[in-house]
Amino acid sequence: MNEAFRGVYTIPSTPLTPELEIDWDGLRRVVDFCVECGAHGIVWPVNASGFATLSDDERLQGMQVVVEQTAGRIPVVLGTQGVSAPHAAMFSRHANALGADAVIAMAPYIQALTEEDAIVEYYRAIDAAVDIPIFVQNHARGSVLSVSTLVRLLGEVEHVEYIKEETFPVTHIITQVREQAGAKMKGIFGGAGGRYLLLEHPRGVDGQMPGCHITDVVVRLWNALESGHREEAKRIFGMMAPIFALETLRGTYYPEVLYRRGVIDFVGSRSGGESLIDDFDRLALDEILHDLVPLFTWDKGGPIRYSGVSVGASSHSIASVPPSGGNVDPYDQQ
Repeated sequence: MNEAFRGVYTIPSTPLTPELEIDWDGLRRVVDFCVECGAHGIVWPVNASGFATLSDDERLQGMQVVVEQTAGRIPVVLGTQGVSAPHAAMFSRHANALGADAVIAMAPYIQALTEEDAIVEYYRAIDAAVDIPIFVQNHARGSVLSVSTLVRLLGEVEHVEYIKEETFPVTHIITQVREQAGAKMKGIFGGAGGRYLLLEHPRGVDGQMPGCHITDVVVRLWNALESGHREEAKRIFGMMAPIFALETLRGTYYPEVLYRRGVIDFVGSRSGGESLIDDFDRLALDEILHDLVPLFTWDKGGPIRYSGVSVGASSHSIASVPPSGGNVDPYDQQ
């Protein structure tokens, strides 16, 4: 496509069965959920998809499922990060052959590359495998790239046209890259689920790549910012803040929220850690989802599945309390 990518490019979670196999029908439902929530693009498989727990064959098969299910409704960006240049090039060739609109790749994430020339050669290997745009994902999980390295990649690697910036201080780095990148860069996106979007947007960020569990809310936030309704954007952001805080303490709640919203049938993880969610966390998530209901535009999964737990002296039945937040102006339903 010729038009520059812009907006909320959401990241489908990878649902599992009780046997911890991939639920392929569930993945198709998650893709549909993302599209129906108003996402401007789809990104899979990356960190929020749990890519590191997937086999190479699962990643290859999942790429095809995601492209097929999206069916051209919105652009698809496929994650092709690898442990080495040949590994990433293999995924990139497959993505290109499937008709992806772009690829996105972190630098190697097991053995970090410390020499800039090696980083450039890694992205050149991806470049040689595709004829579509490349997003460079700059994330602490991979080999963290300096601003000068990002600028060099934009200048020297033909299809590198976009950056997803997630290293700290992310807002300052976005500004520095924007100032130094030149016309070759078509866009720079943020991450971290949207928790910095209120600060990134005034600096000229072109989009956001969040986990998909509240895609419709992130789209509302983006649309408010794009429309110049900053006060409304701040109100929406304030309603989102508790889920950011909960995820900072615990880690991702993406599958749990998708289950609560009726998108997937089972919450499981190949990384373990489910025991870290206690009844206080479940009650907190009940309250958060209850308060976000006025911002949801997708409700095909039926009523929210509240946990029903009761802990602490001041606990109450969430289902018995009307959702807070009041009416939401429909200005952003474009």
